[in-house]
Amino acid sequence: MMEDLAMQILELLMNSIQAGSRKIILKIRDSLKDNVISIDLRDDGKGMSQDLVKKVTDPFTTSRTTRKVGMGVAFMKGLTEECNGTFAVKSDVGKGTCISATVQKDFIDTPPIGDLGEMMMACIQANEDISYEMIYETDTYKFVFASSEIKEQLAGVSMLDSSILLWIKEYINQNVEGKKED
Repeated sequence: MMEDLAMQILELLMNSIQAGSRKIILKIRDSLKDNVISIDLRDDGKGMSQDLVKKVTDPFTTSRTTRKVGMGVAFMKGLTEECNGTFAVKSDVGKGTCISATVQKDFIDTPPIGDLGEMMMACIQANEDISYEMIYETDTYKFVFASSEIKEQLAGVSMLDSSILLWIKEYINQNVEGKKED
């Protein structure tokens, strides 16, 4: 297993990027009241057939040509099962994919959320042309990061500039770190 949820989520985000998505929406809900961390990831990529959806949680099923295994979805499903959670995948060819996962927040094996700023920075480095939206919510707080808004402010400057990537990482982490539900 990976050391934190951000690393798990990054694997799923990379699948969305590889699927040719133009828009990816990630919602993370960190609720002390409901004792749950929920993750909802939606993309508008190429989607999967219903046959592939049924097989996608098998680590030896992948559409990648660079390796023979696809661990991201299988690891996330395994984590949710291990941490008293739920897992679901919905997908339509040509329309995109939605992955929903939850874990019990206070379960002993539930990993910390991790570095969401680093996670988003890695996604932007993988493809800056995708519109990324990350919503992080607690019981009392909501933060929204939208790459399209950053792009608009940059007025043609690449988000791949190292100072901009580092600013994005810090901006996200400053708006999430102090708000995580302990």
